[in-house]
Amino acid sequence: MMNTTQKKLLFRRLRNWTIALIVLIIYIWAFTGFFQNFELKASAWTSAKAIFTGMAHPDWSYISDPDGEDLLHALLETFNIAVLGTFISALLCVPFAFWAARNMSRFRVVSSTGKVILSAIRVFPELIMALLFIKAVGLGPFAGVLALGFHSIGMLGKLFGESIEDMDFRAAEALRACGANKFQTLWFAVVPQVLPQFFSYTLYRFEISVRSASILGMVGAGGIGAPLIFALNAHKWDRVGIILLGIIVMVSIIDLISGSIRKRLV
Repeated sequence: MMNTTQKKLLFRRLRNWTIALIVLIIYIWAFTGFFQNFELKASAWTSAKAIFTGMAHPDWSYISDPDGEDLLHALLETFNIAVLGTFISALLCVPFAFWAARNMSRFRVVSSTGKVILSAIRVFPELIMALLFIKAVGLGPFAGVLALGFHSIGMLGKLFGESIEDMDFRAAEALRACGANKFQTLWFAVVPQVLPQFFSYTLYRFEISVRSASILGMVGAGGIGAPLIFALNAHKWDRVGIILLGIIVMVSIIDLISGSIRKRLV
């Protein structure tokens, strides 16, 4: 007869092996379906060679143009879309974060409702939101700002809410014991604890938004994506090369600066 400890150990092993078997079956099923539909065209290698040749010899003349139809202006527009979409949403998501935090309400249903709303906001990717806002406000960077901002509210609201849930309440309890009201407790005990995390998450989200803003132009929401898709459709691989190089440089610089700031904040 097995004792309780042996039964628990056997159950744990069976559970782990069952999970591993299910994951293996899913992987086999996914790869089988992929290779059944996989077909390499005869012109694939020729096209790949043309792409890499063009990217190895980028169109340097596209970097700057007095008329404004150039790489620098497109990258600046992409950067502006990411800035407005991220930092405006960082302000708008704060009420949602306090709403969704479990330790900000006595009733579990209140925080659960906030979490559900934040999940519903971020369930659609930026491209889907951009298509919806293009129908509402028309083509251009404003639709991109709205798409990034709306999606960022869901993401930042979730992260901000988790920061609020993880904070130390001893400072708030000490202030309440001294007779502080709710606003004073919030301002002097809660905000100083969560503000560095808020800034850190906002910068991290900004890094992601820059990448997302780079492709929003492919659906007409402004930024570097529009000239990129035009160059791809026209098979101007040297133009594609300089655009991709510009995106890499911009994203790398932003990542370095943002990472350095976040290290000082946290």
